[in-house]
Amino acid sequence: MKVVAFNGSPKADGNTWHALKMVTAELESEGIETEIVHVGNKVVRGCIACGQCAKNKNERCVLPGDEVNEWIQKMKQADGIIISSPVYYSAIAGTMKSFLDRAFYVTGVNDGMLRHKVGASVVAVRRSGGIPTFNQLNNFLTYAEMLVPTSNYWNVIHGRAPGEATQDEEGVQIMRVLGKNMAWLLKLVEHGKGAVTPPEREAKTFMSFIR
Repeated sequence: MKVVAFNGSPKADGNTWHALKMVTAELESEGIETEIVHVGNKVVRGCIACGQCAKNKNERCVLPGDEVNEWIQKMKQADGIIISSPVYYSAIAGTMKSFLDRAFYVTGVNDGMLRHKVGASVVAVRRSGGIPTFNQLNNFLTYAEMLVPTSNYWNVIHGRAPGEATQDEEGVQIMRVLGKNMAWLLKLVEHGKGAVTPPEREAKTFMSFIR
């Protein structure tokens, strides 16, 4: 099994990365392979709602010049996914939001590629804004019908300078418990394959309230 974690921070060694390392350390201790992909230091255009990915259904976004399509394939091949972001102003870091909008749009219109994969969100914050960002990240996971492991509190860790998050004892425990629960859920899913029939995917119903 493999989990891919997407680091939404521009800083390679920021507190978001430290949080991801805490979670992935627990996964690795359970024999699960992990990879951290640095998204936040890249230039990523936002989704333009052109709808071409829904027409083409080739698992690709038509916007050129970045690594989004490569990352989408990593998501497809993984058993579990972690999405993460720092809070720099009001919520999800801009580059991460651009990536998530495009990636989840593409995966959703290509037969729900992430459906029933295990997915978790992680947030690093100086003081406040962590819960709104955590909720925004979770919106992507729940819309995609992913299976979401929990911890003993919301998955938010605190720190300002890189590495300060390691001093947040409660936050460190939250990440550790998340890693353990995610590993357990991944194993449940793996052992359930062929033994428990998953529910069939329903076609999405769209409705506009403007008449």
